[in-house]
Amino acid sequence: MGYILIVEDESDIADLVKYHLESAGFVARIVPDGRQALELIVREHPDLIVLDLLLPGLEGLEVCRRVRASNNTHDIPIVILTARAGEVDRIVGLELGADDYVIKPFSPRELVARIKAVVRRATTLEAVSDVPVALGPLRLDPVRHLVTKDETPLDLSLMEFRLLEFFLRHPGHVFTRNQLLDRVWGTDCFIEPRSVDVHIRRLRELVEDDPATPNFILTVRGVGYKCREEIAAPSVVAEEVA
Repeated sequence: MGYILIVEDESDIADLVKYHLESAGFVARIVPDGRQALELIVREHPDLIVLDLLLPGLEGLEVCRRVRASNNTHDIPIVILTARAGEVDRIVGLELGADDYVIKPFSPRELVARIKAVVRRATTLEAVSDVPVALGPLRLDPVRHLVTKDETPLDLSLMEFRLLEFFLRHPGHVFTRNQLLDRVWGTDCFIEPRSVDVHIRRLRELVEDDPATPNFILTVRGVGYKCREEIAAPSVVAEEVA
């Protein structure tokens, strides 16, 4: 089913996760150190990373940031598994590009279900067409998995790419958070609806000239989000969702 790298320094937890993943048909490997993990990620390119945040060598958030910053590894799905349960920690993890965020103590069966969902999203792209799509200076090529703005490549994670493609292929359509979760993340998604806001904010930081006054991905107050049909002047300001 795929190769999962478990980055966890608590051996009991790592062995538990490994056992349940292998019982589900995955190949799993454990590494207890952040720096060692990065070396393995670059060399072996796992299908998914289960990442603790409190790690020796290099903390998990920095591992996540470096994975997303590298052209060779930016598309690898990441599921954070941590005891940090605060909303700020969750938001930071998602903003750095994590695909899911699981809090300890956890249900091993639920964790495996979440991992399967993320792997399915990563391997079964929902693109309705292989034809490139464009909006103003933005151009998305699904075959080459490439997004450019004014012909300059943008470094998007897999989920950011899928979210942008969905918006570009449905210009002018307004979608609620739950509709975006169903259409982009999938009906087996475990992510909370409010987490969509984090991904939208991250996507705006990558594609907008001024994320505070977006010109591509707009907010429809009290409803959700939509992609502009035509490019307007930068002075147009989108209101925040209530």
